[in-house]
Amino acid sequence: MIRYLQRILLFSCLLPLAHGAAAHDTEGNEAAIASAIAVLDEYMVTFNSRDSKAWATTLNYPHFRFANGTVSSWENADAYAEAIDLEALLSAGAWDHSHWLAHEVTLASPEKVHVLTTIRRFSKSHEQLATFKSLYIVTLEDGHWGIKVRSSLAPAQMPGGQN
Repeated sequence: MIRYLQRILLFSCLLPLAHGAAAHDTEGNEAAIASAIAVLDEYMVTFNSRDSKAWATTLNYPHFRFANGTVSSWENADAYAEAIDLEALLSAGAWDHSHWLAHEVTLASPEKVHVLTTIRRFSKSHEQLATFKSLYIVTLEDGHWGIKVRSSLAPAQMPGGQN
């Protein structure tokens, strides 16, 4: 049943992207776009600060992540914060922090914004480790803007693969 729901979610999230004009329907949604970008910026700040509880507040639940051939989901912020082991990420290799290089809004409505991002990972000495794209779907639910879905092309072998 979970796999069926995940497929439906993926299809419903990606279907609007197949309709060219609708994919760029951002006019009149400036407030939603600003809120989505603010959430993404807070997400990156809390990710880099290694504060899993604060990081969890930037998401909406249930939350889904598509990466490295798997789909992960979390039902609530407590489950997400508990499941994230940032110390394991830090001890796994050279990764120290990540930064956005670009945000491209591909779809927007008053309650949902799709943002294609480019992310770069760095070592503690600011050496560039990896650059990749991710799609973030940010939603307004019960008055809270949060990231509902992440689909990442992050390298599987790189530590810090949570982006």
